[in-house]
Amino acid sequence: MTTSPGGGEEQEGPVIRDRRRIDPATGQVRENGEPAAPAAAAPEAPEEGAAAGADEETSSLKTQLAERLADLQRLKAEYDNYRKRVERDRVAVREQALGQVLMELLPVLDDIGRARDHDELTGGFKSVGEALEAVTGKLGLERFGEKGEPFDPTVHEALMHAYSSDVAETSVADVLQPGYRIGERVLRPARVAVAEPDPNAGAESGDGGE
Repeated sequence: MTTSPGGGEEQEGPVIRDRRRIDPATGQVRENGEPAAPAAAAPEAPEEGAAAGADEETSSLKTQLAERLADLQRLKAEYDNYRKRVERDRVAVREQALGQVLMELLPVLDDIGRARDHDELTGGFKSVGEALEAVTGKLGLERFGEKGEPFDPTVHEALMHAYSSDVAETSVADVLQPGYRIGERVLRPARVAVAEPDPNAGAESGDGGE
């Protein structure tokens, strides 16, 4: 190294300076032979597409959530209907099986009723008969059919028919055989004699008043 007159040190050897007008690194034109300063990066614009994409994703998630909720509600409704149907079928099967058993006992109950009507239900037969009636009653068997009640073709079977001036509507004049039912199911209709209002009763009363 050599010392310059001003006291500074000068570097020995050749000094290579790049005098090219075009900066090979940036591709820009140099001013006064000096390397051009690197261009500042332009500020990035806000990503509007990213925000729009987030909104679409949120909307899609809400739609999927609503669909899953609707599916759950539909499954719950189907399960509730299935459970009700199974319970209804179970009750129907029980009533049907019970009705078949009680149908076999109806002739015995008829015999007990006839014996009571003729004052023949006495002694041990009376105890057995009353016990059987109590058990069938606990099982839901109900006896129906009374003299004087309005005639109902859904529960009465008319075996005899007559006119009477003593009735204002078609009524049961006599019960020939009682009916039995379990709940709303009729096991056997009541067999009855029916009386209808006498159509000539009004004409006869009118003739008598003249």
